[in-house]
Amino acid sequence: MKHGLLYGLLLGAVAGSGFAADNNIFSYKVGGLEVYTLVENRGLGRPDVLIGLDKAALDKYGRGGNYQSETNTFLIKGPNQIVLVDTGFGTTLFESLKTLGVSPDSIDAVLITHLHGDHFSGLQKDGKALFPRAKVYLARQERDYWTRTNVNPGAAAALAPYGSKVETFLPGELGSKPEELLPGITPIAAFGHTPGHTLFMVESSGQKLLIWGDLMHAELIQFPLPGISVTYDTDPAAAAVVRRRVLEYVVANNIPIAGMHLVYPAVGRVSREESGYKLTRAE
Repeated sequence: MKHGLLYGLLLGAVAGSGFAADNNIFSYKVGGLEVYTLVENRGLGRPDVLIGLDKAALDKYGRGGNYQSETNTFLIKGPNQIVLVDTGFGTTLFESLKTLGVSPDSIDAVLITHLHGDHFSGLQKDGKALFPRAKVYLARQERDYWTRTNVNPGAAAALAPYGSKVETFLPGELGSKPEELLPGITPIAAFGHTPGHTLFMVESSGQKLLIWGDLMHAELIQFPLPGISVTYDTDPAAAAVVRRRVLEYVVANNIPIAGMHLVYPAVGRVSREESGYKLTRAE
């Protein structure tokens, strides 16, 4: 499981957060696709998981010493496929799917950005696949790391019910033209947070959305200070380099982004501000 979320977040509703309890689903159009933000948890992040953050920066950007964070998943509905990106903890996910009229057995594919518990725990329960028709896709580097090098029993248990329906891939490089994993969805390497952390570019009718996984955890601080990483990055230095590269890329190419720990609606456009960046949320 991700230690930062276990110890660094006070999961659940946050009093006075400014976000209504029913703000759990957000719809965003990408050409002929409908992309839904599905909020699993809301909470406050602890600043002690942020590496190299001094008090002056925390006071300036942290708004009282804390920052809001969420655990989100994303549903992509197209005319011929329904795809889920990450499963969160599997708590409110199934209620959100029901609200949208989507049954778990109608999901064609589950894409996993990386194998931290808040991204894969909704795959199974009591050894049974919760998305019985779906294929599960994740980067080969990610699967190898958590099932061979630094074994995570929870990750192995989550994948086990899917058996041969677990497929690995090699994500492409940012700015290149890697092959689509599924129609309209391309995997992009963003190693650093974990050894196989993957972003997914969603494209339809010339429009794009980059679902960037855990590129960022504390948006109030990491947008203006993208060099700040977190203690649960496998390689904090590499994570910071990748974060800057991706931020520069989406600004230069005017590509909207979505993130698993951005605050609702967790979708927006990035622009430069002073020496860092800022997020303008979608409406």
